[in-house]
Amino acid sequence: MVVKYRFRLHLLTLAMLCGFGLLVYRLWSLQIDRHAEFVVKVPEARLQRARIPGVRGEIKDRNGVVLATNKASFEVQVNLREVYDEYMRQCRIKKMDSPTVAFEFLDRGLPRRRLEPDIVTMFQELIINRLNEMGLAAPYNSDSLRVHYRSFGGAIPWVYRDNLSFSEFSQFAEHNLGLPGVTVAARGTRLYPYGALACHLLGYVRMPDDQRVSVEERKGWDYYTPDEFGGAGVEKSFDAHLRGKPGVRTMQLNERGRPVGEVSFEEPRKGDDVFLTLDARIQYIAERALIDGKIGRGSVVVLAPQSGEVLAMASVPNYNPNRFIPSIKQADWDELLGNRTVPLLNRSIRSFVPGSTYKVPIALAGCLAGIQNHRYNCAGSVKYGNKAMQCWIQRQNGGSHGSLDLSDALMRSCNCYFYQYGNTAGVDSITRVGAMLGLGQRTGIELEEDDPGILPNPDWLRQTSPNERWSNGHTANVSIGQGSVLASPMQMAGVAAAVASGKSYKPHLLKKVMDGDQLVLEKQPELRADLLAHFQEKDLETVRSGMWKVVNAQGGTARAARISGVEVAGKTGTAQNWRRTEKNVRVEDNHTLFISFAPYVNAKFAVCILVQGGKSGGGCAAPVAQRVLEQALALDNGYEIKPEAVTEVKGDFNKIEMVSYEDSPLLIASLGQEEDGDVGTEPEREATDTTPRSRPAGSAPSIRREADSAGSTGVRNNREVPKAVPVRRAPMFQGGAGQQPAAPAAAPEPAPSPGGFFRRLFRQ
Repeated sequence: MVVKYRFRLHLLTLAMLCGFGLLVYRLWSLQIDRHAEFVVKVPEARLQRARIPGVRGEIKDRNGVVLATNKASFEVQVNLREVYDEYMRQCRIKKMDSPTVAFEFLDRGLPRRRLEPDIVTMFQELIINRLNEMGLAAPYNSDSLRVHYRSFGGAIPWVYRDNLSFSEFSQFAEHNLGLPGVTVAARGTRLYPYGALACHLLGYVRMPDDQRVSVEERKGWDYYTPDEFGGAGVEKSFDAHLRGKPGVRTMQLNERGRPVGEVSFEEPRKGDDVFLTLDARIQYIAERALIDGKIGRGSVVVLAPQSGEVLAMASVPNYNPNRFIPSIKQADWDELLGNRTVPLLNRSIRSFVPGSTYKVPIALAGCLAGIQNHRYNCAGSVKYGNKAMQCWIQRQNGGSHGSLDLSDALMRSCNCYFYQYGNTAGVDSITRVGAMLGLGQRTGIELEEDDPGILPNPDWLRQTSPNERWSNGHTANVSIGQGSVLASPMQMAGVAAAVASGKSYKPHLLKKVMDGDQLVLEKQPELRADLLAHFQEKDLETVRSGMWKVVNAQGGTARAARISGVEVAGKTGTAQNWRRTEKNVRVEDNHTLFISFAPYVNAKFAVCILVQGGKSGGGCAAPVAQRVLEQALALDNGYEIKPEAVTEVKGDFNKIEMVSYEDSPLLIASLGQEEDGDVGTEPEREATDTTPRSRPAGSAPSIRREADSAGSTGVRNNREVPKAVPVRRAPMFQGGAGQQPAAPAAAPEPAPSPGGFFRRLFRQ
């Protein structure tokens, strides 16, 4: 019996060993021998590399005031390729056809039609229906969704919702793992804390959907989120420094392609901080001067004469760059483009007819030719060929200026004097001086929109009008800043700065670039020309003296620019200009300008003011300069001002008879009858504001299209900001702030300047 049971036990053991052997063989065959065969058939867990965009560096003024920063923004991103793949998987399981939609397009000019996946239906059924159940659905634009999928597929995530509240973010974070392709991300978005302040200078950033990312850039990434990039202004010029270094998030995916955990995370790095030469306080002063003066179209430029640093650059109308974050609505973009006053145009670096402010470089051209001591007679007009070119005083009251020297001709802005003076100096001398001062060429400022303007000469005429010959009449028109002459407020501020300091610097915005505490780049002043190498000091002083008389002498055209306790020098200009209304009617739209520097000795600021639609430079532009210079000079004497957010100025075409301020009314009597009316004699020319020579402020940014039903997604912050009030009033200047210039002994003492808020303080 024992033998019989042993045999059965041995037989059972053998059977078990054979069974285990077969099982082991089968496992080896499936998992090792045929591994390569099955690995391509069965979904497996894998790793996914996601690119995290870097945070842009901040833009700050010279004192560290932050002009552009970042804020945390929560957004719902959708990888549309994953939505498509999941929908197709379900179609295969249910053995149903996938939805398609017809897409019409042009192929080499011929209309074509093809079928493409109906990503909207897929997104609606897979994602929106689930979000409706959770109470998290929001309207979206179906056209935007189709275009994004057609352009990028799954390479760049589509932003379904942005600017989520924290509670919405929490709800999405809790439920999004059950939704294919849906992730909730926190990313830094641009914020301009001062609203429209310095908007034309700062520019704006463009959103990822605008960027056409190359295949090479996407290579190696499973999930690619590109960086914001500069679309205009400083944001664009210094984009390479401002962009941060991207981070990497590596996720573990399960066999269905859903994330189940994070493997590793490399934080993105912030970009470099860009410090500008701008002084936010002076920028705020300049913008308030334009706004409080009710100027619908104009600009202010303030330079440091000893270095060419741009201290302020204001332009109206303006816009709030926060409207472009995270992307601008189509309605907002249409509004900006449809506004005939062109809010996107940076008038500070756009060229205009400079009028009589151009007589300052013409005066220097005469010094170069050695005729600065010549006197010329103004009889009311000068005849060139068959054309009598009038002086403004003859058109105004039939009068004449008589015999004048250079400084008095600048003071009275006599056209006849400069017709003769410019022709005697010669167009070659004018061209040489223009090159020293940067006229007719790009200034070199770090902005793409920098306009070179036009300094006409025979070579220019041969290129533009081959059948026309240069004549004395052409030179005469150039000599009063009319004809084809064009110059930007930035260029003319540079002229004032060069006369004040004796050195012509290229204007620049960059102060330094910092990576944390490490200095990356520091900008040094760039000298264009040393005027003292070409002119004698006494000749420069003759020109300065004439500009001093413009403001301070009894017959000057800019007595509204006087500041109690400070000597101001300047030159007015009123340039003939015409524009067309919406009804295509041509109307007068003169440009009024004023260039100046102060104090007269050791000038600290050089300024150019442009007021479009003004009556005269002395009545419209000079009061703005007085306002800006008075408050800017007071900053070193205890005056405190705290910049606050600036609201948008829509712009208008109103004619401006005179500029005055509520706390500093301009006395009409102070202008007298010497008001500058020098509009030249050139045939009528039309303004080009409504049709700029190039698209202002860069090409179109990404557009946020309205939702199909309940409006666009996202929340915008366009609240009005209360008008700022200075913290303290400016105390009176201490002795020595402005010294008497070396003007001719017979020059009259300055008359008391108009009363006002700051003047009363200075008299204390």
